[in-house]
Amino acid sequence: MRYADRADAGKRLAFGVADVLGDIPAQIPVVLGIPRGGVIVGAEVARAISGDLDLVLARKIGAPGNPELAIGAVGEQGEPVLSHGLISQLGVTEAFLERAITQARDELVRSIERFRRDRAAVDIAGRVAVVVDDGIATGATLRATLRTVRERSPSVLVCAVPVGPAESVAAIAAEVDEMVCPLQPRWFRAVGEWYGEFTQTTDEEVAAALREFGRG
Repeated sequence: MRYADRADAGKRLAFGVADVLGDIPAQIPVVLGIPRGGVIVGAEVARAISGDLDLVLARKIGAPGNPELAIGAVGEQGEPVLSHGLISQLGVTEAFLERAITQARDELVRSIERFRRDRAAVDIAGRVAVVVDDGIATGATLRATLRTVRERSPSVLVCAVPVGPAESVAAIAAEVDEMVCPLQPRWFRAVGEWYGEFTQTTDEEVAAALREFGRG
């Protein structure tokens, strides 16, 4: 099983999301796509389930000597969400943490300027939030991003990705109320190998998807 492209992945992912939402009292869900590719997948999900579409912007705070390992994240609300147990286990110093948080905030500001501009984030408090990306590898960044979304108080937090290794999917599932990942290959090297076309999504493609849902 492979996806033709991100749009195909979104259409097929939507079936699993619809099944999960069928057990939740009726309301209009908010699909939160992670730029860039996750917005294209998310747009297809939002169309299929008659949901709203928005971005979720967050930046991972990487561990010392291992930036791919997330010890927290900074979301648009500004306050860091930290994995205090991991920080203590790794012996992360206060000085390092302050520098890493500042760097993450600076990167987030640039992302907000690029993707959101002057639009406010959709208020998801009390609503079903479906966070979508085009796939996961280690899942560290996605896990950190989900924690920032949880801080915004959705009634139900769902994560939906077309493909990812089983161990990463299990780790993400522990962060959310519902997890949807239809393709969990035993042998996994990279997300792109499970797509026929996996070219880089442009800023304009992201903007066009958002405009369709009144977010342009």
